[in-house]
Amino acid sequence: MSEAPLMLGVSGLRGIVGRSLTPEVAARFAGVVGSWVVESGRGGGGGRGGGVGGKAGGKRPLVVVGFDGRLGGAALFSVVTASLQAAGCDVLAMGTVMTPSVGVIVDLAGAAAGVVVTASHNPQEWNGIKVIAREAGVRRGAVSASAPSKALADEIIARFRGTPPAWCGPEGLGVLRPRLSLAYRHEEQVVGLIRERGDLARLRRRKFRVALDTVAGSGAVWGGRFLEAVGCRVHELYPVLKFGSGKFPHAPEPTRENLGALRRATKKFKADVGFAQDPDADRLAIVDERGEYIGEEYTLVLAAEALLSESATQRGSGKGRKDRVLVANLSTSRMIDDVAARHGARVVRTAVGEANVVEVMKREAAAGKDVVVGGEGNGGVIWPRVTYVRDSLSAMGLVLSLMARRGQRLSEIVASMPSYAIEKRKVELARKEEAKPAVEKIAAFYGKRGSALHGGVKIDRQDGVRVDFVQERAWLHVRASNTEPIMRLIAEAPTAAGARGVLEEAEKVIGG
Repeated sequence: MSEAPLMLGVSGLRGIVGRSLTPEVAARFAGVVGSWVVESGRGGGGGRGGGVGGKAGGKRPLVVVGFDGRLGGAALFSVVTASLQAAGCDVLAMGTVMTPSVGVIVDLAGAAAGVVVTASHNPQEWNGIKVIAREAGVRRGAVSASAPSKALADEIIARFRGTPPAWCGPEGLGVLRPRLSLAYRHEEQVVGLIRERGDLARLRRRKFRVALDTVAGSGAVWGGRFLEAVGCRVHELYPVLKFGSGKFPHAPEPTRENLGALRRATKKFKADVGFAQDPDADRLAIVDERGEYIGEEYTLVLAAEALLSESATQRGSGKGRKDRVLVANLSTSRMIDDVAARHGARVVRTAVGEANVVEVMKREAAAGKDVVVGGEGNGGVIWPRVTYVRDSLSAMGLVLSLMARRGQRLSEIVASMPSYAIEKRKVELARKEEAKPAVEKIAAFYGKRGSALHGGVKIDRQDGVRVDFVQERAWLHVRASNTEPIMRLIAEAPTAAGARGVLEEAEKVIGG
């Protein structure tokens, strides 16, 4: 391997194709995942095994596999499917598909696991392998599949670094089952829940005009179909007819600077809303009807408002009503706290990473709480009635439902939400560990300040360090990224000047 970074963590494996991420690396990682699935004794609808140890009831475990459509992804998809077969797994090969769709199909098929070849929002030269694990013993069809817990992710990483995959002989090889058409079941799940909420007929009458930027990723195959299914008139910037080159038309992360074309198209098409998916369609950014980027932070907030503002008849009320909980990571805007408080709910914070959010969502649900929604401020919405995977279809459906119910323009709904300014900066690192001294300086400096202010500052060390300035209604989060070789500094305050001031002070502390 070269000096190019190979990132390993709760988000799976990511590297630069042909350098740190080679077919050999992909084969080893997928083989390790397959070996873990087989040894864990998980079934999953596979065919009869040929004497491979560890398979429940003599059946080979089933693994669902897809990729996000980026250049080079098809080759890695072939390596991954072959490696899983060689480890003794049957493979349901879905081809180009959204990451949340893999989660849905893992549950519906009762599969043992899913694997997605994707680097999510990372630049063109990157790719990766994301694992989706289903809990053992959960009935087929129940919502369970999610990113693996940190403990399981650490186990897979340790195996990858130290233990070669347990390859099968020819009699134990898994079977490849191409099933490209199954992804429509994801669309059906979300449409069905929108109908159950009483919003589908309203949406189909309203016939919203939607501009859609799929960055020519997996959403180009499935995003427009979903929007049409709920009655929208869709203008796709990069429709399926232009899909297939694997080359992104712009930098793939759905940030303001990358969505100029969507902003222009939203105005030109006179759309009610513009939606931007990332390549594997687990994140969603939003543009309002004026062509103004409202950003990824509002995605979870709007989805939460849609769910929390359901009528008392739908949600139940009174003495027996469950404690309603929202789960969000430490880098997510405090807008979510304000929205929750408005509706008598509360927010539980977690370390950054989808797996960490989901682990807490499941824990709260097991404790009898009504876990309404979870997610992250990067545009990731997890609607647990659909899947425990971040899902842009759920996010689009909930935002459109809110617009239809309110009968307001999106800009008007956003204006009614609590408002803060968030500023983000990043520092390049050679290794993730280089962030630790900066984190410790921040924790030490503000720990002393908090003591002097008699609790005016709260310190959270779940993930790097988050500092909440209670009186100022502001916060700072400093941490090493899970997916890129960088340190992130994020601050939020009621004003942009206030957020910049927090970051500037933090940079002085780090540099001092």
